[in-house]
Amino acid sequence: MSLIELAAVLLGLANIVLIIRRSVWNFPVAVAMVSLYFFIFREARLFSDAGLQVFFVIVNLYGWWHWLRSKGKDGAVEVRRLPATGYALWIAGSVAAIWAWGSFMGSYTQTSYPYWDASIAMLSVAGQILMARRFVENWHWWIVVNLISIPLYIAKNLHLTAGLYGVFLVLAIGGLVAWRKAEVAD
Repeated sequence: MSLIELAAVLLGLANIVLIIRRSVWNFPVAVAMVSLYFFIFREARLFSDAGLQVFFVIVNLYGWWHWLRSKGKDGAVEVRRLPATGYALWIAGSVAAIWAWGSFMGSYTQTSYPYWDASIAMLSVAGQILMARRFVENWHWWIVVNLISIPLYIAKNLHLTAGLYGVFLVLAIGGLVAWRKAEVAD
Protein backbone atom coordinates (compact mmCIF):
# COMPACT_ATOMS: atom_id res chain seq x y z
CA MET A 1 0.00 0.00 0.00
CA SER A 2 1.24 3.47 -0.86
CA LEU A 3 0.09 6.94 0.07
CA ILE A 4 -1.04 7.53 -3.51
CA GLU A 5 -3.20 4.39 -3.35
CA LEU A 6 -4.65 5.48 0.00
CA ALA A 7 -5.51 8.92 -1.41
CA ALA A 8 -7.12 7.33 -4.48
CA VAL A 9 -9.18 5.00 -2.28
CA LEU A 10 -10.47 7.87 -0.12
CA LEU A 11 -11.37 9.90 -3.21
CA GLY A 12 -13.07 6.82 -4.68
CA LEU A 13 -15.26 6.38 -1.63
CA ALA A 14 -16.24 10.05 -1.66
CA ASN A 15 -16.97 9.82 -5.38
CA ILE A 16 -19.40 6.92 -5.11
CA VAL A 17 -21.25 8.45 -2.17
CA LEU A 18 -21.68 11.64 -4.22
CA ILE A 19 -22.94 9.66 -7.24
CA ILE A 20 -25.50 7.82 -5.11
CA ARG A 21 -26.73 11.20 -3.89
CA ARG A 22 -26.84 12.41 -7.52
CA SER A 23 -24.47 15.27 -6.69
CA VAL A 24 -22.61 16.94 -9.57
CA TRP A 25 -19.64 17.28 -7.21
CA ASN A 26 -18.87 13.62 -7.87
CA PHE A 27 -17.18 14.66 -11.11
CA PRO A 28 -14.25 16.78 -9.82
CA VAL A 29 -13.64 14.18 -7.12
CA ALA A 30 -13.64 11.48 -9.80
CA VAL A 31 -11.14 13.38 -11.95
CA ALA A 32 -8.73 13.57 -9.01
CA MET A 33 -9.21 9.87 -8.18
CA VAL A 34 -8.73 8.56 -11.72
CA SER A 35 -5.66 10.74 -12.19
CA LEU A 36 -4.03 8.95 -9.25
CA TYR A 37 -5.19 5.53 -10.44
CA PHE A 38 -3.56 6.11 -13.82
CA PHE A 39 -0.16 5.97 -12.10
CA ILE A 40 -1.13 3.11 -9.78
CA PHE A 41 -2.33 0.86 -12.62
CA ARG A 42 0.57 1.76 -14.91
CA GLU A 43 2.99 0.71 -12.19
CA ALA A 44 1.06 -2.58 -11.73
CA ARG A 45 1.24 -3.23 -15.52
CA LEU A 46 -2.54 -3.18 -15.82
CA PHE A 47 -2.36 -1.14 -18.99
CA SER A 48 -6.05 -1.38 -19.90
CA ASP A 49 -6.94 -0.06 -16.46
CA ALA A 50 -4.33 2.70 -16.78
CA GLY A 51 -5.67 3.76 -20.17
CA LEU A 52 -9.17 3.60 -18.80
CA GLN A 53 -8.30 6.34 -16.34
CA VAL A 54 -7.55 8.73 -19.22
CA PHE A 55 -10.94 7.89 -20.70
CA PHE A 56 -12.54 8.48 -17.29
CA VAL A 57 -11.17 12.02 -17.13
CA ILE A 58 -12.83 12.82 -20.46
CA VAL A 59 -16.16 11.14 -19.63
CA ASN A 60 -16.25 12.73 -16.18
CA LEU A 61 -15.88 16.16 -17.75
CA TYR A 62 -18.73 15.30 -20.16
CA GLY A 63 -20.84 13.93 -17.29
CA TRP A 64 -20.27 17.05 -15.23
CA TRP A 65 -21.45 19.22 -18.12
CA HIS A 66 -24.44 16.91 -18.81
CA TRP A 67 -25.57 16.63 -15.19
CA LEU A 68 -25.45 20.40 -14.69
CA ARG A 69 -28.10 20.62 -17.44
CA SER A 70 -30.26 17.72 -16.20
CA LYS A 71 -31.80 18.91 -12.98
CA GLY A 72 -35.47 18.51 -12.18
CA LYS A 73 -37.82 21.05 -10.65
CA ASP A 74 -36.55 20.15 -7.17
CA GLY A 75 -32.93 20.78 -8.23
CA ALA A 76 -31.95 17.09 -8.10
CA VAL A 77 -30.40 15.38 -11.12
CA GLU A 78 -33.05 13.31 -12.88
CA VAL A 79 -32.40 9.66 -13.74
CA ARG A 80 -34.00 7.47 -16.40
CA ARG A 81 -34.23 3.90 -17.68
CA LEU A 82 -32.83 2.26 -20.79
CA PRO A 83 -35.40 0.61 -23.05
CA ALA A 84 -35.05 -3.19 -23.30
CA THR A 85 -33.55 -3.01 -26.79
CA GLY A 86 -31.01 -0.45 -25.64
CA TYR A 87 -30.09 -2.63 -22.67
CA ALA A 88 -29.50 -5.64 -24.96
CA LEU A 89 -27.38 -3.53 -27.32
CA TRP A 90 -25.23 -2.25 -24.44
CA ILE A 91 -24.63 -5.85 -23.29
CA ALA A 92 -23.74 -7.02 -26.81
CA GLY A 93 -21.49 -4.02 -27.34
CA SER A 94 -19.74 -4.64 -24.01
CA VAL A 95 -19.04 -8.29 -24.88
CA ALA A 96 -17.72 -7.36 -28.33
CA ALA A 97 -15.51 -4.63 -26.86
CA ILE A 98 -14.09 -7.03 -24.24
CA TRP A 99 -13.19 -9.56 -26.91
CA ALA A 100 -11.63 -6.97 -29.25
CA TRP A 101 -9.68 -5.12 -26.56
CA GLY A 102 -8.53 -8.31 -24.82
CA SER A 103 -7.29 -9.69 -28.15
CA PHE A 104 -5.43 -6.49 -28.93
CA MET A 105 -3.85 -6.14 -25.49
CA GLY A 106 -2.90 -9.82 -25.36
CA SER A 107 -1.24 -9.64 -28.78
CA TYR A 108 0.51 -6.29 -28.64
CA THR A 109 1.39 -5.56 -25.00
CA GLN A 110 2.90 -7.30 -22.01
CA THR A 111 -0.19 -6.65 -19.92
CA SER A 112 -1.11 -8.97 -17.10
CA TYR A 113 -4.32 -10.95 -17.63
CA PRO A 114 -5.38 -9.30 -20.92
CA TYR A 115 -9.01 -10.48 -21.03
CA TRP A 116 -9.63 -10.01 -17.32
CA ASP A 117 -8.15 -6.53 -17.50
CA ALA A 118 -10.09 -5.82 -20.72
CA SER A 119 -13.33 -6.96 -19.06
CA ILE A 120 -12.88 -4.45 -16.27
CA ALA A 121 -11.91 -1.72 -18.71
CA MET A 122 -14.69 -2.21 -21.25
CA LEU A 123 -17.45 -2.76 -18.69
CA SER A 124 -16.23 0.34 -16.89
CA VAL A 125 -16.38 2.33 -20.13
CA ALA A 126 -19.98 1.26 -20.63
CA GLY A 127 -20.89 1.88 -16.98
CA GLN A 128 -19.31 5.32 -16.99
CA ILE A 129 -21.12 6.39 -20.16
CA LEU A 130 -24.42 5.08 -18.82
CA MET A 131 -23.82 6.92 -15.52
CA ALA A 132 -22.90 10.16 -17.27
CA ARG A 133 -26.13 9.89 -19.26
CA ARG A 134 -28.05 9.24 -16.01
CA PHE A 135 -29.32 5.73 -16.79
CA VAL A 136 -30.28 3.68 -13.73
CA GLU A 137 -28.80 0.59 -15.39
CA ASN A 138 -25.27 1.96 -15.03
CA TRP A 139 -25.27 0.32 -11.61
CA HIS A 140 -25.66 -3.15 -13.20
CA TRP A 141 -22.35 -2.63 -15.04
CA TRP A 142 -20.64 -1.33 -11.89
CA ILE A 143 -21.79 -4.32 -9.84
CA VAL A 144 -20.24 -6.69 -12.39
CA VAL A 145 -17.06 -4.58 -12.62
CA ASN A 146 -16.66 -4.71 -8.84
CA LEU A 147 -17.23 -8.47 -8.71
CA ILE A 148 -14.51 -9.17 -11.26
CA SER A 149 -12.09 -6.46 -10.10
CA ILE A 150 -11.65 -7.67 -6.54
CA PRO A 151 -9.87 -10.96 -7.35
CA LEU A 152 -7.70 -9.32 -10.04
CA TYR A 153 -6.48 -6.61 -7.70
CA ILE A 154 -5.75 -9.22 -5.02
CA ALA A 155 -3.74 -11.18 -7.60
CA LYS A 156 -1.78 -8.00 -8.40
CA ASN A 157 -1.11 -7.22 -4.69
CA LEU A 158 -3.32 -4.13 -4.75
CA HIS A 159 -5.06 -5.17 -1.55
CA LEU A 160 -6.28 -1.72 -0.55
CA THR A 161 -7.75 -1.23 -4.01
CA ALA A 162 -9.36 -4.68 -3.83
CA GLY A 163 -10.91 -3.63 -0.51
CA LEU A 164 -12.10 -0.41 -2.11
CA TYR A 165 -13.83 -2.40 -4.84
CA GLY A 166 -15.48 -4.51 -2.15
CA VAL A 167 -16.88 -1.32 -0.66
CA PHE A 168 -17.75 -0.13 -4.19
CA LEU A 169 -19.76 -3.33 -4.64
CA VAL A 170 -21.87 -2.59 -1.56
CA LEU A 171 -22.23 1.06 -2.62
CA ALA A 172 -23.20 0.07 -6.17
CA ILE A 173 -26.02 -2.07 -4.82
CA GLY A 174 -27.08 0.87 -2.65
CA GLY A 175 -26.80 3.18 -5.65
CA LEU A 176 -29.04 0.94 -7.72
CA VAL A 177 -31.69 0.98 -4.99
CA ALA A 178 -31.41 4.76 -4.49
CA TRP A 179 -31.58 5.55 -8.21
CA ARG A 180 -34.57 3.24 -8.70
CA LYS A 181 -36.37 5.13 -5.93
CA ALA A 182 -35.36 8.48 -7.44
CA GLU A 183 -36.60 7.38 -10.85
CA VAL A 184 -39.99 6.44 -9.42
CA ALA A 185 -40.17 9.58 -7.26
CA ASP A 186 -39.15 11.97 -10.05
